[in-house]
Amino acid sequence: MEIVMTDDTHTIRSGGLTATIKAHGAEMCSLKSDAGVEFVWQAARAWPRHAPLLFPIVGRLANDELRHRGKTYRMTQHGFARDSRFAWAERGESRCVLVLEDSETTRALYPFAFRLIVTYTLDAAGLDVALKIVNTGAETLPVSLGGHPAFNWPLQAGVSKESYALTFTNEEPSPVRRVEGGLLLAATDPSPVRGTALPLSEALFTVDAVIFDRINSDAVRYAAGQGAGPWLKMSWRGFRELGVWSKPSGAPFLCIEPWRGYASPAGFDGEFSDKPGLMHIAAGAEERLSFRIEVASS
Repeated sequence: MEIVMTDDTHTIRSGGLTATIKAHGAEMCSLKSDAGVEFVWQAARAWPRHAPLLFPIVGRLANDELRHRGKTYRMTQHGFARDSRFAWAERGESRCVLVLEDSETTRALYPFAFRLIVTYTLDAAGLDVALKIVNTGAETLPVSLGGHPAFNWPLQAGVSKESYALTFTNEEPSPVRRVEGGLLLAATDPSPVRGTALPLSEALFTVDAVIFDRINSDAVRYAAGQGAGPWLKMSWRGFRELGVWSKPSGAPFLCIEPWRGYASPAGFDGEFSDKPGLMHIAAGAEERLSFRIEVASS
């Protein structure tokens, strides 16, 4: 079986599925079935990314400023990992491992020591994404981590976008959060989920992402009504929040985003380590999180 790899990309295969991973951002840029179904958004003009990893922050900091021990650092939305080149640690037929470590460049933005290890493992039913953060420094590591995979919406040409829904494993009655200017609003909106179903429409994203900061479920199924056509199921472990997003302009993609952390609350102006939603990893310790994308072509 042919394994496709270059310095920049690596394609893994299992059963009737292939996945392609880039060294840039350790980003999945394709998840495709032998039936010809491409599940991942192909970074077209409407949004030039596929499935970035959000590290060491999720969302935006107030004024894009990180304050630590009397110094101010500049870090833009979602952090720097998505625009960093990872090193290949392993490249095999159905699995690959990439690593990003702190450097002079990262410490100019984020003054902490770390190692981020990303492992992609493909099987006949789907793709596992395992994420490990190691605190390689001598002080506590304040950090967030998130996935931001974008999927084609619709998954099949000719199917109405409004026929799609997300179906959660549990009811989600808690109010949802929104952002304004990239910052988390204190006000909440009523949950758009009815029972376990979230009907999808372009109008849902008029005011940016729908943020579940008190998520009950550990998985969600993305499919058109009547169960027709391709579908996928996304599950997660270790993540405590979920973002669902598309561009309000009607772009044909949907992002399902497991998060550990979120944007700075509007009005927060404190030390970075006091920012709500962060993990705090002790010196020498590690944190593991993961998500899985199961797919079917029909």
